[in-house]
Amino acid sequence: MVRNFAVLALVCIAALLGGVWYLTLRGGGSADAFAQCRTTAIAGGSDSIGGPFELINAAGETVTDKDVITEPSILYFGYTFCPDVCPLDTSRNAEAVDVLAERGYSTTPVFISIDPERDTPEVVGDFAYNLHEKMIGLTGSAEQVKAASQAYKTYYKAQDGDEDYYLVDHTTMSYLVLPEHGFVDFFRRDVTAEQMADRVACFIDNS
Repeated sequence: MVRNFAVLALVCIAALLGGVWYLTLRGGGSADAFAQCRTTAIAGGSDSIGGPFELINAAGETVTDKDVITEPSILYFGYTFCPDVCPLDTSRNAEAVDVLAERGYSTTPVFISIDPERDTPEVVGDFAYNLHEKMIGLTGSAEQVKAASQAYKTYYKAQDGDEDYYLVDHTTMSYLVLPEHGFVDFFRRDVTAEQMADRVACFIDNS
């Protein structure tokens, strides 16, 4: 009798585990489809970062995230007067886009200014194009920029100084956004272009 109950219990456990496995594969579980692509955990989950935005492109047109993110995109929040960090980070992003292109992946680098006082559509457009022909430069009103920054949980604050030559403290991470999934991961400054390309390709392959 005891043996029969033990066998029955094992059968029930196996059935339960099989059901969980099936639901996970079918998308009914909470498993992260991109787990194998991530190198760091995202506090609050990837759903807590990103979202709609409305900004102004280099042509002076108002655009939304739906207009801009039409393929896997690497977003960076910075400013054109930035003396060193922004040029290095955005150049790395542009290089990663080229590495991905060589591997057959089409991606878009996006530069969002957090200094709308100086970064007019023309200025941000020239800055972006000089870094990469595919890079999209965006600016906007102070309210539009603040809303986009808050959506991606970034920080920026202008330092005191000359009104024309002040510096801006800001977050220096880059954000990978997929049209179908929204924000999926971020990249720190120490990630190389090759490493970024590897991770972006992983997300694209598993999307």
